Amino acid sequence: MTEQIDSSRVMRCVAYQNGVSIGDVRIEDISEVLQREYTFVWLGLREANGELLAKIQEEFGLHDLAIEDACAAHQRPKVEEYGDSLFMVLHTAHLAEEQVEFGETHIFLGPRFLVTVRHGASRSHNKVRERCEAMPQQLAKGPGFALYSIMDFIVDNYVPVIDGLQQRFDVLESAIFQYQPSRQTMEGLYELKRELLLLESAINPVIDICNELMRFHSEVIPKDVRVYFRDIADHIKRIDQAIHGMREMLFAAMQVHLTFETVRQNDVVKRLAGWGAILAVPTMVFSWYGMNFRHMPELDWEYSYPAVVGGVTLCSLLLYLRLKRAGWL
Repeated sequence: MTEQIDSSRVMRCVAYQNGVSIGDVRIEDISEVLQREYTFVWLGLREANGELLAKIQEEFGLHDLAIEDACAAHQRPKVEEYGDSLFMVLHTAHLAEEQVEFGETHIFLGPRFLVTVRHGASRSHNKVRERCEAMPQQLAKGPGFALYSIMDFIVDNYVPVIDGLQQRFDVLESAIFQYQPSRQTMEGLYELKRELLLLESAINPVIDICNELMRFHSEVIPKDVRVYFRDIADHIKRIDQAIHGMREMLFAAMQVHLTFETVRQNDVVKRLAGWGAILAVPTMVFSWYGMNFRHMPELDWEYSYPAVVGGVTLCSLLLYLRLKRAGWL
């Protein structure tokens, strides 16, 4: 089994005793390290395969169903209890070339361990680990504080995504109110709406997860750590309010875009109708004189041609000026 483990998928595996790192740990030695007093293991994995997760299950005593969910991405955000351990799924998001990329972080939490499995577009947890190691008194509270740090890191990364989407919306809104509606603008609005819905579906369950961590699972979340998850819930509520406000503005922008497009089409129809009215004058006169009657009194008049041309021109000019004043041309 050990020979099949891809070590490149193991980011870091460190043991902490009383909040202080006591060094890296091999996967095969985890179960022995966990027997030490006041010690927990923080393991980070990236795109872990079945063989690696099977070994992790053996070392930490994880449940089969939790391992099955961790093997496959595309899980909904949730928290599930398996004996004295928890399995959590959080969705991550970050901007890449003005597009939102989503990923998942699967978390196993026990009284003596924290295991993270990152799937898809997700940022490294190295900075989170470094920040925690700089606060040994807080890290001494156990893996519950490390869990808070990771969740806080994931939630904080939602903020730049919201800012980026707001900038994209401002550009689209400017194009609309500059009276430049186009197919690309509408496509941009719908793409922005789709990404907002995906982001909203990623963050809304986090509030319920935080509420559950604050009220239950005292064996893995100490009482003095629960208050930190309330802070995460407050951040999520503010982000949710920002998303809700942007969705309202987005809906209004779509309505304005459609209204402007309707007005533009009406202007085109009015212009066509105006020119049609002007062309109706010469059409009527010329068709009158195109009739094949043998006796027409005007045909023998010396000034028939200039009189007809002048009359048609004058009538067309007067009609043009009238329509121009009315705003039809």
